[in-house]
Amino acid sequence: MASINFLYRSSKSEAPLNLRLLFRFNQVDYNFGVRTKLIVSKYYWMKQHNLKRSKDIEISNRIVEVNAEINNIKKHILAAFKKVMNPETISKEWLGTQLDQYYNPIQESKNVPIDLVGFIDYYIEQRKDEVTTASKVKFNVIKHKMERLQLSLNKTLFINDINQDFKSDFVKYYKLESYSQNTAQRELNIIKTFCKYARSKGVEVHPELDALKLEKEKTVKIYLSFEELEKIENADLEKDYLINARDWLIISCYTGQRVSDFMRFNKEMIRLEKDNEGNEKSLIEFVQKKTNKKMTIPLHNKVLELLSKRNGDFPRPISDQRYNEFIKKVCEVAEINEQIEGKKQLNISNDPKISKIRNVEGVYPKCDLVTSHIGRRSFATNFYGDIPTTLLINVTGHSTETMFLNYIGKSNKDLAMALTKYF
Repeated sequence: MASINFLYRSSKSEAPLNLRLLFRFNQVDYNFGVRTKLIVSKYYWMKQHNLKRSKDIEISNRIVEVNAEINNIKKHILAAFKKVMNPETISKEWLGTQLDQYYNPIQESKNVPIDLVGFIDYYIEQRKDEVTTASKVKFNVIKHKMERLQLSLNKTLFINDINQDFKSDFVKYYKLESYSQNTAQRELNIIKTFCKYARSKGVEVHPELDALKLEKEKTVKIYLSFEELEKIENADLEKDYLINARDWLIISCYTGQRVSDFMRFNKEMIRLEKDNEGNEKSLIEFVQKKTNKKMTIPLHNKVLELLSKRNGDFPRPISDQRYNEFIKKVCEVAEINEQIEGKKQLNISNDPKISKIRNVEGVYPKCDLVTSHIGRRSFATNFYGDIPTTLLINVTGHSTETMFLNYIGKSNKDLAMALTKYF
């Protein structure tokens, strides 16, 4: 059986009470805490709250008021606790969600779908002005997968079905269909986002929702070194479309931007600014398509050289699909063919008439593993250690240094070795 107590944990004279949920399950003791919105004074809590009787009417009224609020919170949390089938799934996040629902009761909303597939359409429509086109495509891909999962399970998936049992079915289906662990991890998180939004609209969700989690699989971080970039620059390319793609690849490796951003670069985005010594520097300004961040970054000399040979213009824009196809050929001509581990998109269908494209792990020539994203990772990896990380993050647009270091695959050992040059 669970119990709840309230504690005053602040050094201030007045502060919100902390709530503690305690329970025992399978011989293990659990203890989770969150801060409430019930504000009391330290003196009241220590000296007055536990008085059985008080001649001061104001103190008596305050005791009644605080106890009423405490009892209402306890009742709400313990009722939610009773609905949890597996208490091991309870977490601090779960407790925080229950308390938030106490203070902000969900208002039931009419005409909100309660099935997962129907709700995805509703979510896209509700947030059509907030999410990018790429995200809408991603959401629809997940919707179609859930439609196929429903067929395989022979049942409709409802929002309040998204629990540990769903996770097991979800993982089995993704493995059967040869989707990667990271695809499953990413798309389960997106499904949780749909359900949390449904909860805010008054749809009942399963108590296990917040605890659903899948581990990410470590992947090989592939990038082009400065030596390889030099080989690519000097490669003897006969076709104009390959030269055009090669120039975009070089630009991406020295600007650190996504293909959705650098493929939109044009000379009107460039402006000149004088540095402290009076020298003119070229900067490019644009808004990142994915994050909507306004970016201002300096243009590397390698980029300026390419623009110079084109009379100040960037290469011709091409589609993402063609760009990915062409840069593989560019790297093949440049003999970027070291055999390395990685994942390559292949058709794994036994029926030649059916396309079933998946990322298949194996050992391949490096040129076969080059994609549009390699420029961004090459920039971050090549300049890490030479340029302060805070400045690199300003260019790549990562929100935190932790995200940046994870992106380039730096371990604690790598960081320790980098530090040794200062000792």
